[in-house]
Amino acid sequence: MHQPGITQLMKTTLSGKNIVIGVCGGIAAYKSVTLLRLLKKLGAHVRVIMTLNAGAFVGPLTFEALSGLKVCSSLFANDDGDASIKHIEWAQSADAVIIAPATANMLAKLAAGIADDAVSTFLLAVTAPVLLCPSMNTHMFEHRSVQRNLKILKTDGYHILAPDSGELACGVAGPGRLPEPEIILDRFIACLTPKDMFGRKVLVTAGPTQEAIDPVRFISNPSSGKMGWAIARAAEMRGADVTLVSGPTSLSEPLNVKTIRVNTALEMQQAVWHHFEKSDIIIKAAAVSDYRPVNPKHRKIKKDRDEMILTLQKNPDILKELGKNKGERILVGFAAETEELQKNAAMKLAQKNLDLIVGNLIGPADSGFNADTNRVKFIYKDDTIETPPKMSKDAIADLLLDRILRLKASG
Repeated sequence: MHQPGITQLMKTTLSGKNIVIGVCGGIAAYKSVTLLRLLKKLGAHVRVIMTLNAGAFVGPLTFEALSGLKVCSSLFANDDGDASIKHIEWAQSADAVIIAPATANMLAKLAAGIADDAVSTFLLAVTAPVLLCPSMNTHMFEHRSVQRNLKILKTDGYHILAPDSGELACGVAGPGRLPEPEIILDRFIACLTPKDMFGRKVLVTAGPTQEAIDPVRFISNPSSGKMGWAIARAAEMRGADVTLVSGPTSLSEPLNVKTIRVNTALEMQQAVWHHFEKSDIIIKAAAVSDYRPVNPKHRKIKKDRDEMILTLQKNPDILKELGKNKGERILVGFAAETEELQKNAAMKLAQKNLDLIVGNLIGPADSGFNADTNRVKFIYKDDTIETPPKMSKDAIADLLLDRILRLKASG
């Protein structure tokens, strides 16, 4: 299972928010400890409410030590003198809720509207978004009553994160395992992100291409793919149907994104054209090799001479061909430049019939290939130029999507 990292979008979404984690009685309760730490790291104010059975797996003191706040586990007054109304107050002040793990028992209570403990009563009073993370034995999860309850809860407006498959603590293999905390966090952010790109079909390219010289050598560039992957992740979070065509990278695939791995420029061209017709927004962030060897060798070239001439041929200009056929689609390109950024990017925008080009400066350690930040210029076909401050690539991705939506709205 791919585990996404923390992004600027996550920090922006959760900073200062009141988040409640509900913990039910299951072996996976220990993962909620890590989830709490991740939420705190992002600046959220986190409270924990748990069933009495959950305390048999992870004690309340663990959550209290990490959150700095008392845990609620009873409808009645605790030793600290809190009134029994506490769970209702928490429900009213919560900006969002995660129930992890959500047991079959809790799902059944919630589907039936039963409120007989602190967690179930709290959930019936919550009006904020709730992400339910079912976790249980495979046969329990597949039981018709549990599946029926999940359908009811989805219809009622709850967000549901499907469990992972694998070997469970009970020894059974199959669906029912609670996803890793990083996955829960990623899908939680997706639940809270406005879906202003819902219904849009977005095609993104990313990363380098590799053009073989022989079986062990190739021509390429230092692109990490971070910018394109950030765009794909941000678009998916905002509700778009996203296809990502990427050259070789070490990055984990964005969740809920159709990711197509390629190596060469010709392979990227084929994948892009295969998905072009169904896309209404195309963002070409890939660093495609301009040339490829004419006759790549099938065997390793031996180091038996002081000099070697390598004959290259030009690769197809994927972006230019897209520009010729884009129709009503929004087409965005990237221009990585070491000098005269504005001039060279503007020339590329005009030559390739783009709606917008993102010029990014290559050279400084805090911009371009492999960096987590970028210094960019947005150049539009009406000659408007926007120069944001240095930003993380995640923040640039969201800003770029904002500008694309503005272009779509303006016709």
